Amino acid sequence: MSYRVGVDTGRHREEGVRLENPRRIKGNISCELIAFQPEEESPPPPLSQSPPSLSLSCFVDFVTVVKMSELVCELLGERLTDRDQAEVESSPLGSDGRLLALYFGCSWSASCKQFNAALGDFYSRFKQGENGDKLEVKLWSKYKVTNIPSLIFIEGSTGRIVSRNGHLIIRDDPLGSEFPWGPKSFGEVMAGSLIKNNGQMVDSSGLDGSYVGVYFSAHWCPPCRSLTRVLVETYRKIKEMGQKFEIVFVSADRSEDSYKQYFSEMPWIAVPYTDEARRSRLNWHYGIQGIPTLIILDQEGKIITRQGRPAVLNDMDCKDFPWNPKPVLELTESNAMQLNEGPCLVLFVDSEEEELEPAKQLIQPIAEKILSEHKAKDEDPPLLFFVAGEDDMTESLRDFTNLPESAPLLTILDMSQRAKYVKDVEEITPAIVEEFVKAFLKEKLKPEPI
Repeated sequence: MSYRVGVDTGRHREEGVRLENPRRIKGNISCELIAFQPEEESPPPPLSQSPPSLSLSCFVDFVTVVKMSELVCELLGERLTDRDQAEVESSPLGSDGRLLALYFGCSWSASCKQFNAALGDFYSRFKQGENGDKLEVKLWSKYKVTNIPSLIFIEGSTGRIVSRNGHLIIRDDPLGSEFPWGPKSFGEVMAGSLIKNNGQMVDSSGLDGSYVGVYFSAHWCPPCRSLTRVLVETYRKIKEMGQKFEIVFVSADRSEDSYKQYFSEMPWIAVPYTDEARRSRLNWHYGIQGIPTLIILDQEGKIITRQGRPAVLNDMDCKDFPWNPKPVLELTESNAMQLNEGPCLVLFVDSEEEELEPAKQLIQPIAEKILSEHKAKDEDPPLLFFVAGEDDMTESLRDFTNLPESAPLLTILDMSQRAKYVKDVEEITPAIVEEFVKAFLKEKLKPEPI
């Protein structure tokens, strides 16, 4: 379980909405304000139900037709509809220097309505500035958005994500003075004084040359407190190993008193609670969508993994530190949370321990290939890869997804879309795995409902 952090850093937005079954809507819009809205005005559904079907609505004030990049055409389509439901040609979304903002929202969410007004004001002001001709607000369902409102900034020419937390950018830089909000180094984002729990101040430059865990957490969040207890022991073990490792706590607590109480349990350093601007900047820089989140950085400040939480929980002895991503994971209770983050290939095998390693080797080549390709593009991989034996957790997963009991069984599970893809054959070979994965990525497989 994890918790969403709302627009106001350090404050849980009670009116925030988390989509349990977001629909994939392919479309391409060039507009000044856009939003996902239900077909009819309705209150948010109970958490046990799926949200209403979402239809695309946008407001278009002008369209300039130019040649689009192949990337944008492929991902967003070639035609849009304006506020009058008239079709319009796509705008110059793929031109160099253009920043696209992908806005996900709906009309029945109070937080979305509040954000709509802020976004409209920001966009109007920004379009009147010197950078105004470089910004278009877009909707793009390619990204795995489960929280609304959500605003994602990407580069128009490459599709590279600039920020997943555009709503924080709108709040912190309402005049767009830091446009185009491009990538900054860890040293630049973290620059400033840090604090120990005894009140002593240290400079962030002291982190140079160390592995760093950036820990987004809060006392009011039960999973955070559970992880913190484990993380304290992990931190001490790594220090005893002689490794240069530090953790920086970035609080999402609702009050300074709660922050102080929680921080008193931690042996590492923190961004001062009063430095809300830096805490917010770190949130949008790393695209934090929920807590607890532990991001592990290498000695140059580059991301090793965003999955620090399951990495720590699966390595209590710290043998795998600094937790470089593994192409194929054995599915366990502590990393099963990753099944909710997007499509996952899961190869189910018999329970014997000796079956798991050959199963990993079976899917290792295609997993390494996909991870390598997307790492080179600075993108998240479109699939995670797991092998699963037979235990209570795996049995529950089979029951929940209504999978056959056969083994080996090759599947792709997309929990966010409540969809599954199943390859039930007597023998699984690397060629079959690669063909299955390629067909999925090209959207040639027919999904079955979960």
